[in-house]
Amino acid sequence: MSHPADTPSIPLAPEVLRNATLPDGRRADIHLADGRVTTLVDQPDRADTGRGPAAGPGSIDLGGALVLPALVDGHAHLDKTLLGAPWQPHPTSATLREHIANERALRASVGVSVADRATALAHRMVSLGTGHVRSHVDIDPDVRLDGLHALVEVREKFRDRLGIQIVAFPQSGVVTAPGVADLLDAALAEGADLIGGLDPAGFDGDVDGQLDIVFGLAERHGAGIDIHLHDGGVTGTRQLRDIAERTAALGLDGTVTVSHAYALGDVDATELDRTATALAGAGVAVMTNGPRHSMPPVLRLRDHGVRVFAGSDNIRDTWWPYGTADMLERATVIGLQGDLMSDAELRHAASMITDEAAAALGLAGYGLAPGCRADLVVIAAGGVPEAVAAHPRRLLVLHGGRVVGPAPETDFPDFPTLSVTGGDASAPQGER
Repeated sequence: MSHPADTPSIPLAPEVLRNATLPDGRRADIHLADGRVTTLVDQPDRADTGRGPAAGPGSIDLGGALVLPALVDGHAHLDKTLLGAPWQPHPTSATLREHIANERALRASVGVSVADRATALAHRMVSLGTGHVRSHVDIDPDVRLDGLHALVEVREKFRDRLGIQIVAFPQSGVVTAPGVADLLDAALAEGADLIGGLDPAGFDGDVDGQLDIVFGLAERHGAGIDIHLHDGGVTGTRQLRDIAERTAALGLDGTVTVSHAYALGDVDATELDRTATALAGAGVAVMTNGPRHSMPPVLRLRDHGVRVFAGSDNIRDTWWPYGTADMLERATVIGLQGDLMSDAELRHAASMITDEAAAALGLAGYGLAPGCRADLVVIAAGGVPEAVAAHPRRLLVLHGGRVVGPAPETDFPDFPTLSVTGGDASAPQGER
């Protein structure tokens, strides 16, 4: 829709988000200053479409729209995406190693740089309300540190719009790929925040060898760990307990994640409970993106005290032609696959892309309380369960208290649909 000429502009750094629905269902005015939430002022009940009394300059009346802390994508691959390039047919392969080879060939021929493709994906993430993402980047004998250097540039480019953590990911293995251990060491010195791993048993065929390197480098650099583990059955759960044992021995509680952990979804209850107890005791988190293979049982792991959070994983790349970068959609996918149906369960699905993910990533000052960073997303929904189930629009995205989205009007033709009073600048319509 077109906007009347006399419609006030959206303040670039609003002072008050009025008439907001908070995650707990309360209606409140959210006051902001210096990039942080300062106070939450409860408001009397109003109809969802009601408006309160006139507001001062720099205020935005949300009309009862839901406000959440910025969405968190706990696992992505910014360097792998093919966004920004022409559509590529999805390659098929019989083995993991064959798929890795196919990916390497396609990415070398696609004709669009890692930085440009990663930038396209980062823009989309911001437009959909993601404020923080953990991205793995391939480190192997062929690409070496090229992908890392590209993502470090993208991280700097987006530092005022999107927080990016980078994991040095040995896509071609650690023990079986000569020189990768040294490259991982160098990656941690040149901008990577965490060190990754890949199927110590199923890919490297040497659990102790890979974990010795990964945990050794993490200890040397004071870095976190995030290990891809696709191995299923007791082979997978045995490795999960190995990881938990090493985590506890080194005092790394809260800094280690196992991504995917498919084995937790395909073992019997006794093996599951034994492994979940070990993970919870060591403070090892589990990331799931929902689809493909078996999914860890989210609620049962929660009941054991295991932190489970969500990530998008592959977004339109050689591994997965799907993906929209919408973390609310990801919560929906996980909810459907995990049979999360009640309002309480839908709220838990939402926590996997907000609070639980933020805690797993170690984000400081995250939340919607006085003193927290004003990294926020305004959603066209009346509450958290509806936000997970209904694929609502993002009305406003803030990072450090400044409006950064949702997107150009060409992408969201009815943005903004908010009542605005005053303001110092218009909302960004594309890259600033």
